[in-house]
Amino acid sequence: MTRQQIGVNLLWLRSGQVGGSQEYLVRQLVGASLHEKIKHEYEISLFVPKGFAQHHPELASVYKCIEAPAHAGSRAARIALEQTWLAFKSRRFDLMHHGGGTLPRFGARRTVLTMHDVQYLSFPENFSPVRLAYLRRVIPSSLRRATVVTAPSNYVRERLIKAFDLPSMQVRVVHHGVESSLGAGATSESELRRRLGLGLRQVIFLPAITHPHKNHQFLLQLMTQHWTDTNLVLVCAGGKGRSEDVFMREVRRRNLDERVVRIGRVSDADRDGLMKLSRALVFPSLYEGFGAPVLEAMLLGTPVISSNCAALPEVIGDAGLVLPLELDAWANALQIVESKRDQFVASGKIRAAEFSISNSGRDLLAVYGAAL
Repeated sequence: MTRQQIGVNLLWLRSGQVGGSQEYLVRQLVGASLHEKIKHEYEISLFVPKGFAQHHPELASVYKCIEAPAHAGSRAARIALEQTWLAFKSRRFDLMHHGGGTLPRFGARRTVLTMHDVQYLSFPENFSPVRLAYLRRVIPSSLRRATVVTAPSNYVRERLIKAFDLPSMQVRVVHHGVESSLGAGATSESELRRRLGLGLRQVIFLPAITHPHKNHQFLLQLMTQHWTDTNLVLVCAGGKGRSEDVFMREVRRRNLDERVVRIGRVSDADRDGLMKLSRALVFPSLYEGFGAPVLEAMLLGTPVISSNCAALPEVIGDAGLVLPLELDAWANALQIVESKRDQFVASGKIRAAEFSISNSGRDLLAVYGAAL
C-alpha cells in the first residue's frame, strides 16, 4: 500500500524564540508519531530551517527532515523561500501543513493551515503598523485558500468562523498536548533557591515574555496593594518583549526590586523546577489562544490563578482559580488557593491528563484525513 505524502512547513520556527506556537506544533508531531497511521497510511516529511534536527532530535529520529537553504533569518527571506524553494519541493506532496499562520500562494493543492491565535483582531495596538498591514492582507487570503484550518481552542475557532465568515466544518480544534513525563528532569528546589537567591521565601511564578498582553504590571499592582507580604516573591521568566523596559521601570518605581526576580529565558528543567516549587502559577494574561503554561502547571501539581480572558477559562475549567482582571477579585486569591490546595492539585492533574500529546497527535492525524 502506497502511503500518502504529507509535508509540514516548519520554516517559521526559530529555536528559543518562537515560544508557545513552536512547542504546540512540536508536541503535536511527537504525539502523531505514536499512532499507527504514521506507519501504515502517511509518510510525513518536515521542511525545516538549518540546525533544526540538532534542537529537536525527538522529531528528527522519527520524520524525514528536509533542510531549507541558508538565509538571513528574516521574515522576508523566509517568505521568499516558501514561495519559491518550498513551492517547488512540495508539488509532489498529497498535502502540505503550514504551521505558522499564513499560507504561501504556491505549492500543494491540498493544505492544512494552523492559526495559533487572532490577537491582532483583539489588540491591534500591540502590532507595528507594517506588521498589522501584513496580517490584515495575508490572513484572510490564507484562510480562504486553506482546505482545513486548525485552531488550538474553541475560542480561536469561533473567532475565526465569525470574523472571516468561514464554514464551520472547515475549522477544527487540535488542542495542545503535554507529555506525561513533564518535570522528570526538573531542577531541584534547593538548587533554584540557591542560584536565584530566593532563600526560604514563598514563590509565585509567571513564565511569559514581557509583551503588553501578558499583563505583568497587573501583578505589580497586586503586590503593592494586596499581596504585600515581604516573604512573597514573584519570579518572572521569559524573553524580553515590547513591555520589558516599562515593566522594569515600574518594578523600581514601586520599590519591588527585592520582591520581583526577573530571570529571562530559562531551560525546560529550570521552568519545571520553578513550577513545582511555586505556591501558584499566576497568569493575568489579556489574551491567549490556548495558554500552555497553565496546563503544564496543573500537570506538575501547581495551583493556577488565571484571568478569565480569551481561551484560558476553556483550558482550565474548574481545575484552577479563574478570575476577572480586577484587583479586588485577586486580593484573596492566594489564601483561597492555599485553603483548597489539595482540591486544585487533584483536579488540575485530572484536567491536564485530558490534554496528552497522544490525543493532540490523534486529532492532528484526523485533520490530515479530513483534508485528504
